[in-house]
This record gives sequence, structure tokens and C-alpha cells, in this order.
Amino acid sequence: MVIFASVFIALAALLHVYIFLMESAWWTRPKVWQRFGLASQADAETTKPLAYNQGFYNLFLAVGAIVGLFLYFGGPADAGAALILFSTASMFLAATVLTTTGPGRVKSALTQGTLPLIGFILFLFA
Repeated sequence: MVIFASVFIALAALLHVYIFLMESAWWTRPKVWQRFGLASQADAETTKPLAYNQGFYNLFLAVGAIVGLFLYFGGPADAGAALILFSTASMFLAATVLTTTGPGRVKSALTQGTLPLIGFILFLFA
């Protein structure tokens, strides 16, 4: 079951790397800022520093999950397990917080939080 859990954890990490790219590298592209509900290019330019910072939070969570997987399978396993559980719990909780920003964010929160939640639960019981 730990291999199955690891697949979900790795997918969650990849998703968060993609979110990092959208927020920190591609934020001012119209298809990206529209996806995040902004109304104009000017809004994207104004919010660019905030998105840039937020993107790195997502990247760090992804790195934590991936490093955790490497440590878990390569040793020390306890440190890897702690990092995996912390990273996936943080990803899920960040998605939960996203739901408090408005009803239009529920779909995004489900996208962002489902993979880490499944990975967390499966890993915890593996």
C-alpha cells in the first residue's frame, strides 16, 4: 500500500509544481490569470508579487513531499515519513483554507487538496 500512497504523493507534488509555475512564472499570461478569476491584465500585474510569493509556497510543499519520498525509501525512513505527512497535510489544509475565500474556489480547492489527502491517508495506514 505504501507504493500506492507514494503515487498519490508524487502526483500531489507534481500538481503543486504546476501551480508554482502558474503563480510564479506564468502569472501575467491571460489564460493563467483568468483561471484564477482576475478581471484584467492590470489586475495580474498588480497581484504579480503576491502570486510569485504564493507560488513558492506551493513549490516548497512539493519539494518537501518529494524529498520525503526519497528519504522514506532511501533512509532515514522516519524523517521521510515525517516530511511526507507534514507536506501532504499542509497541502490539504491550504486547500481547506482556499474554500474559505469564497464559493467559487471550491472546485480549485478540491483539485488542490484531493491528491494530498488521499496520499496522506494511504501513507498513514500503510
